[in-house]
Amino acid sequence: MRGTVIAFNEHRGIGEIRAEDGASYSFHCTAIADGTRTIAVGAVVEFAVVPGHLGRWEGAAIEPATASR
Repeated sequence: MRGTVIAFNEHRGIGEIRAEDGASYSFHCTAIADGTRTIAVGAVVEFAVVPGHLGRWEGAAIEPATASR
């Protein structure tokens, strides 16, 4: 999927992505693919949606979007 990081709390390591279809997905900094543990709010990303804690869907394998789309 493709979306935009709409929130990220570096201290807590959690954030939220809004997908192109309008759905929002939370994520933990460990889901950032390059291992940096931080990401800028407003960054356009590509990500996978996986089952998370308490039956909620979460973002995973988060990486910067390629310009080809």
